[in-house]
Amino acid sequence: MKKTLLALAALAATSAAFAQSSVTLYGVVDVSVERVKGDHQVNRVSSSNLASSRLGFKGTEDIGGGLKANFALETAVTADTGENGGKTARFFDRAAWVGLAGGAGEIRLGRQDSSIGALAGDTTILGGQAYDDLKIVETRAAHAYRRVDNAITYILPTVVQGVTAQLQYSTAAGSSGAVGSEAYASNLGESAGLSVKYASGPILAGLGYLNIKDTTAGAPDNRANATLVYGGYDLGMAKVIAYYDAETAVTGTQRLSVLGVKAIVPVSADLTVQAGISKAKNVAGSTSSNDNALTTAVKAVYKLSKRTSVYGLGTIVNNGDGVKMGISGVSISNGGTAGAIAAGVAHAF
Repeated sequence: MKKTLLALAALAATSAAFAQSSVTLYGVVDVSVERVKGDHQVNRVSSSNLASSRLGFKGTEDIGGGLKANFALETAVTADTGENGGKTARFFDRAAWVGLAGGAGEIRLGRQDSSIGALAGDTTILGGQAYDDLKIVETRAAHAYRRVDNAITYILPTVVQGVTAQLQYSTAAGSSGAVGSEAYASNLGESAGLSVKYASGPILAGLGYLNIKDTTAGAPDNRANATLVYGGYDLGMAKVIAYYDAETAVTGTQRLSVLGVKAIVPVSADLTVQAGISKAKNVAGSTSSNDNALTTAVKAVYKLSKRTSVYGLGTIVNNGDGVKMGISGVSISNGGTAGAIAAGVAHAF
């Protein structure tokens, strides 16, 4: 009898321990058929046009006393070929961090979304995929600094309902063009940022800022910065969002800016249609302040189930005389018009 009681007690203790710790396997598989036109036309099967295909692990452990340990490891997947989406030496290119969370907020250490990248990457508001303007014109929020390495992120506790905020610092943020060295007497790639979001009732708003030091080796006084702000209102029959991005230009002395507006219309419980237009000035390679790129995009998503959707996308980029912004890597000459359409399936698990 005593042995039975001891066994039951041990089993109960083990079950309680497992209940306090959990690991979740999750991911997205997004594949579409697309036609992309630049200087030439490409018909192909592609991945991640609606949402990034990925595989991830996330977990939490209740340490006690209101404290939890959290982690995330996430890798991009090119679902049309099965390759690792990052196509670099790093495997967990989307996320690799661990942190502690409690009543005073949460600290995360490792590779994470940047302060502006998390805003741009939210597909329900702005979007940083291949058919989205912030990605096409290569803003730092959706392109070079979508995520940062070596980051220390402090997520503030919620004090005002609907408000979330974070502060971020990286010893060497890295980017698609420059990787921080974290070497003595070098601040290459060091960055600081913050973001604040508000969502309550019909109103939503967000602000993100990022400052990167010495983004190019050999230019110790060089600085790069980016600010992304948006505001929106849900009218019921449609959600209207306006946004503005301003940052140091990738090349030249002019500042890159993007001003846009979009409307998201819930046609039915399962069908959502989105349309938007934006104008970008002084994009990469621009030679004049009059150079611009006008992007028009439409998106329709139909939910087949809670986890599976079919979708259609269409984007046109009208480039100014000194601009050659293409879509999904298909090259185009200065002043040309780029266009793309896609139809696909996305499944989340």
